[in-house]
Amino acid sequence: MLSLPPSVRIYFALDPVDLRKGFDGLCNVTRSLLAEDPMSGHLFVFINRRGNRAKILFWDRTGWVIYYKRIERGTFRAPKRPGLGEVKVEVEAAELMLILEGIELAGSRRRSRWVPEKKTVTLRC
Repeated sequence: MLSLPPSVRIYFALDPVDLRKGFDGLCNVTRSLLAEDPMSGHLFVFINRRGNRAKILFWDRTGWVIYYKRIERGTFRAPKRPGLGEVKVEVEAAELMLILEGIELAGSRRRSRWVPEKKTVTLRC
């Protein structure tokens, strides 16, 4: 299981990417297509057109890291598009692990969880 601190976000590119790209090419895709800063410490996930390969790009404070996986049978399935025109979706670490195992998230269901209320604070001068 991938263990990441809660401050690290995982962005999944919904459109296929040419995975012949290396560090610099994927950094450019992250900036131009996903409109994110590749040096933010977040993970950026890309899959190819055939869906049998995935690359994860991230910056670990000392250099670039690419995690590359080729699935021998089946394909990686991107999460559903959240809205028209969206190019990325944020996923949790557990969801990413399921995707990398070749499990499709479309039929899965998440149980409800407790979420703290957002309190509004009014300042008086």
